[in-house]
Order: sequence, then C-alpha cells, then structure tokens
Amino acid sequence: MAVTMSGEFVLPADRATVWARLNDAETLRASIPGCESLEKLSDTELQAAVKVKIGPVSARFKGKVNLTDIDAPNSYRISGQGEGGVAGFAKGGANVRLADAEGGATRLNYDVDAQVGGKIAQLGSRLIDSTARKLAEQFFANFAAALSGAH
Repeated sequence: MAVTMSGEFVLPADRATVWARLNDAETLRASIPGCESLEKLSDTELQAAVKVKIGPVSARFKGKVNLTDIDAPNSYRISGQGEGGVAGFAKGGANVRLADAEGGATRLNYDVDAQVGGKIAQLGSRLIDSTARKLAEQFFANFAAALSGAH
C-alpha cells in the first residue's frame, strides 16, 4: 500500500542550526516517536529501531536510513526501509527542503512517499494515513522542542 503526504513546519532556529540538528543522530533519536535506538554508521547512513503502534498492531521496525541528494544546508532525501516481523515492512523516503523564514526561523517542507506491506497494510489506508500524519506532527513538535532547548 502506498502512503504519500507533504507538509510544512516553521522551526525556531536559523537554517544552519536546523540543518546541523537534522544530521545529528542524538537529536533525531529524541525526536522520532517510538525510537529505541539510532546509530550513525557514516555521514550518510544510520541504523534504527523504532516501536510503532498502528491501530491494534504494535511493531518494532529495524532498518537502515540513507541520506542522498545532499545540498547542505538546503535539502536532502532521506530514505530507508524497515522490517517489522509479522507486522510487515515499511520502505520509502522524504525530500526535505529548508528555507529562511521571518524572525530568524526556518521553513521546512517535506514530501513523503512510502510503501507498507504485511499485516499493517491490511489495516486500511485511512488508519495508516492518519497514523503517519500524527507521527510526523509528533516528530516536528519534538524536533522544535529540541531546537528550542539548544538556545
């Protein structure tokens, strides 16, 4: 099942700071809902374990994340795939773009494209879409809090 979404957030820090924190494993680990571990393998590759609940299904996904098409400090593509055992799998990515916003803030735009399969895909697109949007909102709220705490 395909999942697509896009969004925009204004973050309370300048673009250089946002870029640095988007590339910081500890900030990402603290920002990703359900993240149990996030290890930086190289400047462009991370390994993660994330526990997610979608409706009645709880799953622990383990997988790798890659950063490509890097245009620092403006944009990159983050992509990856994870296996959730009997719950299924998820793979996909997001194009992330940063631009200056008023008051020294940064505007972040993203476009996500993903595929989910297995037991999770059987839950239906409405539940998966609403959960994906909720997780994205939680991530950016957590990320904005991490940025605020950095000042």
